[in-house]
This record gives sequence, C-alpha cells and structure tokens, in this order.
Amino acid sequence: MNAPIPNDLEAYWMGFTPNRAFKKNPRMFVAADGMYYTTHEGKQILDGIAGLWCCNAGHKRPRIVKAIQQQVEEMDYCPAFQTGHPKAFELANRLTSILPDKLNHAFFVNSGSESVETALKIAIAYHRCRGEGHRTRLIGREKGYHGVNFGGMSVGGMPANRKMFGSLVAGVDHLRHTHGIPENRFTKGQPEHGAEFAEDLERLCELHDPSTIAAVIVEPIAASAGVIMPPKGYLERLREITTKHGILLIWDEVITGFGRMGTPFATEYFGIQPDIICSAKAIANGVIPMGAVFVQDHVYDAFMQGPENAIELFHGYTYSANPMACAAALAALDTYQEEGLFTRGAELWPYWEEAVHSLRGLPHVKDIRNMGLIGAVELESIPGQVTKRATDAFLKAYEKGLLIRTTGDIIAFSPPLIIEKSQIDFIFETMRDVLKTVE
Repeated sequence: MNAPIPNDLEAYWMGFTPNRAFKKNPRMFVAADGMYYTTHEGKQILDGIAGLWCCNAGHKRPRIVKAIQQQVEEMDYCPAFQTGHPKAFELANRLTSILPDKLNHAFFVNSGSESVETALKIAIAYHRCRGEGHRTRLIGREKGYHGVNFGGMSVGGMPANRKMFGSLVAGVDHLRHTHGIPENRFTKGQPEHGAEFAEDLERLCELHDPSTIAAVIVEPIAASAGVIMPPKGYLERLREITTKHGILLIWDEVITGFGRMGTPFATEYFGIQPDIICSAKAIANGVIPMGAVFVQDHVYDAFMQGPENAIELFHGYTYSANPMACAAALAALDTYQEEGLFTRGAELWPYWEEAVHSLRGLPHVKDIRNMGLIGAVELESIPGQVTKRATDAFLKAYEKGLLIRTTGDIIAFSPPLIIEKSQIDFIFETMRDVLKTVE
C-alpha cells in the first residue's frame, strides 16, 4: 500500500536541497531495511551512499534497534555536565581501543560539524594551556569540507558553502587542493602525482610564522568535495611538517571512519597518527545524531594541570554522550565487529574497484577514482550549467532504483559495508545505462 505524502510541504525548509524543485516532485522514503529504502509509492531503492555516508551497517539492524528500545525504557537522558552514566565511559573505552595507541581520549558531540568545531577549539586551547597562546591560526585546505558551523566553514574550502555567510572566522588560511592533476586521471587507489602539494604548508609557515599556527585540518580523503584521493606521500609529508613546527594535525574522519577504508579508521590504513581525529556519521550507524573527537594523550594531559576541582575545558553540548546515542553506538560497534565490517571493505575493494572503473569510456566520463568502498565518477560539465549533468544522472538513477550522491558534476558512491557483489553489479549496470542516456 502506498504511504500518503503530507498535504503541505512548505513548512519544512530542507538543507542542501533545491526546495522548490523538490516539493514539486518529492522523493519520499517511508521505510528502510538492509541495503534498501522504500519510497511512498512502495518502490525499492538500493542505497548506494549509506544514507549520507553514515549507515555503514545498513538499515534496521536488529541489535541497534533493540539497544535503543532497552535504553529508552531504562534512562532516556542524563545531564551532560557534572554527572555521567556508565555507557558513556564504556563507549569511550571501546572506541579508543580500536584506535592506535596514544589516541586514548574521546570527547562526545552530536554531529560532524560539532566534532570539527570541538577539535578546533581544543587545538587553540591546548596551545594556551602550554603557554603558547599566540598560536591561534588555523590552516584548512581548498575543497575541504568540515561541516557547516562557522569554524568548520572557515577552515573548509568549498566556495558555495562560504559565500553567503560573510567573513567567517579570522586567522584562517588554506593549502591548495590536489584535485584535477591530469596524470592522476583514472587512478586506482592512491595517485602517484601531487605529493609536492604538501610543501604548500611550508610556504604558509613562512608567510605567517609557524609559531602562530595552532593546527592544520584535512580529510584523509576529501569526500564531500568530490572524492579526492591523497597522492602517495602527501599525508606523510603533512605529518612531518606539522611535527617539525609544533603544529597539531587534525584529521577529519567523519566519513572515512568506521570501516569505510577496510580498517576501523583511515589512520590505520595510512599508518599515520594525527594528534586529533574528528568522527561522527557511522559512529551510531546514522541512527541517532552522535560524534566524537579523539585526542592523543599529550593533548588531554595539557588540560589536566590545574586544581582538580576546576573545569579544564569550558566546552560541551546538552546532548554530549546522550544515553540513547551511546546505546546505539555500542550496538553499532558490536555489529561492525561481529560481522567483520571493519575489514569487509578491504575484502571487497578489488571487486569494487573494477566495477567502478568499468564506467570508463562512457559518454562525458572525465575521471574515475576509488579507495576502500568509496568511488567517484567525474563528468564533463556542460558550459554554463555546472551540476546539471550529474543532477540528471541522480534523477535517472533514482528512477531505476538506485540512490547516488552528487557534488558539482561528480557522482559519489559509498554503499553500506554489508553490500553483496550482486548489488555492486546492480549499481554499476544501472549507472552504465544512466550515463549512456545523460545529455
């Protein structure tokens, strides 16, 4: 039976959505299970993007559903300041146990945007605790995406996200991006060219004086800007330069965390340990808003120097470590670990890679790139109509029963980690048909 659409869609102002166009022809999901959404018309749509890079274990997972039900009966809310509850501490221990040594402390938030904002504040306050309060400058990267709060927008480098909101946070500069290097087109895995772009950080250190810089923040893979892979040696060089100058290195793993790279976090995959890691999205499988900031011991210890009864960090959120979110996250961790989802991306990587690159040679395909269970197809833009070609592909794919994600004229894929090979085949057979018909 078809589910009814609300008779008035105007009250809800949707984010990152052309509201007027959507409300003329709404795409309504009314149920989700496993790899699929169900529309209000009863149609099954394969989820090719894990909700929004967040439902890594798929939808309607029994263990998570049961954990939330039990938690709401036991305790729905606990004040986030001056009191605690056992699941918050259990979750922090469980999470830090799957991270490399030294990243032993977790600060809970409610979203990726809050995770970034928290990390930036911790970075600046850390230097002040150490007597280096002059370190206040933040360095982001062009095409970086770090959420939609003012700090995250400021260090982010996506012009459309910034242009309407004024001058943003002062004292921010940006590294050049590594997108569009001709020799890197159609690379499988990490590209060979572009490590030299990391030297941009030395240039900014010379420009601003490194003693004024608090932190550098990058995504290991710049996903929201179009799935931009780090050149070989690039991330390693950023770690070397930040260490040399006493600058904190923050990795935004809101998307790459929780199995997307075939490891629990990208830090394990690349073998590089940042000082701070931002996470969210898949931490609770997208079921309840939650995020966490992980810091190395030296960052945490810098705050633990004053009187024991004094607040060390004047920061936090009403819903930090919410009992419902903690219950969901613990159940999500159990699901990931018991079903081997942290490493399943590595097992499927070769099959996924060949499937993504099978689209090479189709009309308008300019580039294809992949790592882990992430893929991107970049299309040539129509002059004067950037985004139109990818938007048309999105709509055609949806009609054929597939949900994809677009940014500009780049199509991104990031399915739940429970995906089967037959479902990978469906994604790219569908996209082959779609790309043959897109004008």
